[in-house]
Amino acid sequence: MKRLVILCDGMADYPVKALGGKTPLAAAKTPVIDRLAREGSCGLFNTIPADLPAGSEVANLSVMGYDPRENFCRRGVLEAASLGVELSDSQLALRCNLIWAKDDKIASHSGGDLSHKTGAEIIKLLNDKLGGNGIRFYQGAHYRHLLVIDGGDSHINCRPPHDYIGRNIADLKVTALEKRGEKTAEILNRLIADSAAVLAELPLNREKAAPGQKRPTLIWPWAAGEKPRMKTIKELTGLDGAVITAVDLIKGLGIYAGMKVIEVEGATGNSHTNYEGKAAAALEALKKYDYVYLHVEAADEAGHDGDLKLKIRVIEDLDSRLVAPIMKGIEEAKLDIRIALLPDHPTPVESGIHVKDPVPVILWGSGVRPDAVREYNEEEAKKGGLGLMDQKAFFKNFFGG
Repeated sequence: MKRLVILCDGMADYPVKALGGKTPLAAAKTPVIDRLAREGSCGLFNTIPADLPAGSEVANLSVMGYDPRENFCRRGVLEAASLGVELSDSQLALRCNLIWAKDDKIASHSGGDLSHKTGAEIIKLLNDKLGGNGIRFYQGAHYRHLLVIDGGDSHINCRPPHDYIGRNIADLKVTALEKRGEKTAEILNRLIADSAAVLAELPLNREKAAPGQKRPTLIWPWAAGEKPRMKTIKELTGLDGAVITAVDLIKGLGIYAGMKVIEVEGATGNSHTNYEGKAAAALEALKKYDYVYLHVEAADEAGHDGDLKLKIRVIEDLDSRLVAPIMKGIEEAKLDIRIALLPDHPTPVESGIHVKDPVPVILWGSGVRPDAVREYNEEEAKKGGLGLMDQKAFFKNFFGG
């Protein structure tokens, strides 16, 4: 039996007054996904344990098949793996956002959808002006990049910028959790402060901005970590796996899990992604691999941006442009398959931050007994036959015979 996860990052939400008390998922038109709910079994999945942060690295570990308490690793090191940066045991890797700061506050966790060329120019500038002496920046995609510090210590508190929109930057300095983290915290605070003058040199920051236009005006390192040690998916489940995603964090998880990372042209990690290409890649991967993890980021970005209309649209795009062609291909091929469709965590549009609430999940296909749920959303999933699952229960239901 094949297994396919369709992971809709940040899709879950809270009821919104402007939608008459519905969530974006409940308001969106999703006939294909609703059909899966009718034919499959639904429930809730607590992807993030109470004692771990509400991050995609934790939630996706849970969904992918790992106990996050035993395998927790910060996203910096995962993104390093995705970028082909091999870390030594003495190096510290951090996600490095290019953020938009305005009036000494974080205006957005993102400095905009920057082109590959612009990103390369920015990273070169940062390395020229701030790099050296064991400090190096690496290019990722759009506003998401990487910082590596030789001899850095992970016992520091770096705040995720998407959780502190509108907050004063002076109140968000990196702090040491233990004495051994003090030097690293000092280095990071200096880099953040010095980056303002460096990024001000960019041509795009000298031009007059349109109202609300995001710009990369400050670096924001966070999610510091060292190399993880985890079993491969093959060792864990007996299945050969593949990952399809535009997001470096998920690629890095796949690499450490021993899964094949499949690149899709035009996959962007935002609302402009190539849904059709990702669907085709998933169907092709299922011919070769037993387990395919298909990750789509767009709803999470819409949630962080507080864009209600966009979040509804990307959920509808997910249904019509990704899930629909996948189901058509699966049924034409008469695949023996079990599908899990779910978010990793909610990213509510009204707060713009990740929360730990359980997420609605559908299991569909071989060995799945239908329940009474007729459509897929947060409220209906509570009535499903799967009940409220922790990571071990989800693992048994999805990977079990």
